[in-house]
Amino acid sequence: MAKQKAAPISISHPLRRFVLQHRTGFFLLSLMLGILIWQGITLTGWLPAFILPGPFDVAARFWQALLDGTIPRHFFATLQEVVPGLFLGSVSASVLGYLIAKSSLLERLLSPYLVASQAIPVVAIAPLLIIWFGPGITSKILICALVVFFPVLVNTVVGLRAVPQSLHDLMRSLRAHPWQIVWYLEIPAAMPIFLGGLRVGATLSVIGAVVGEFVGADRGLGFLINVARGQYDHPLVFAAVLTLVGMALALYGLVLLAERRFLRWQIPNIPR
Repeated sequence: MAKQKAAPISISHPLRRFVLQHRTGFFLLSLMLGILIWQGITLTGWLPAFILPGPFDVAARFWQALLDGTIPRHFFATLQEVVPGLFLGSVSASVLGYLIAKSSLLERLLSPYLVASQAIPVVAIAPLLIIWFGPGITSKILICALVVFFPVLVNTVVGLRAVPQSLHDLMRSLRAHPWQIVWYLEIPAAMPIFLGGLRVGATLSVIGAVVGEFVGADRGLGFLINVARGQYDHPLVFAAVLTLVGMALALYGLVLLAERRFLRWQIPNIPR
């Protein structure tokens, strides 16, 4: 007799509801656990304090840099690079992704160049962009856009090609205009996959800005990390890195809010 496949293990409704309702509490609990582990490692003395400062030393240095304006000044400098770079990379990737999804000829022409562009590390491209466009904000925005471009492009193409052909036939049978097909069918159908790519792009944009600031800059959190590292001010290095993490988490959270706003029709109702 053939063996029956075991049913997949799923979280019961009460437990699932508890986890969803206390999501913030679980996040804070995991954060506190990570800080305790970090403090425990520093107390063991395996690594000296000038190599791995404790969380309280980092918090004190962060507070000092916050009060004297060091963190805010460099934070907003990096943010001015990340936000336009994320916007530019996402918009250009969406437009080109739509054209590629609609034209197999264009895909065959551009695919080798797109794939080759991902084989080149952004660290190798960044010096060239800084030479061509200068050490100012323009080169950093372009580096962010390049990092964001490919994941958003791929997800746009995949999302558009995942739209069932039967729905296209239905829209044509209703004599829908091509722009109506785009607006009422293709964009809503591709939006979940597109926003998934935008999540990745939002976090990668921060990496792109830091890479550009490492190569050549006079401001920004990446520049601050370079300066603090040269001065062996490791608590300030950790403070700047944690600020970058906070920026990436904030951008990721904004994309999640956009998903809740635009994909309400897809989010299942949680049993009360």
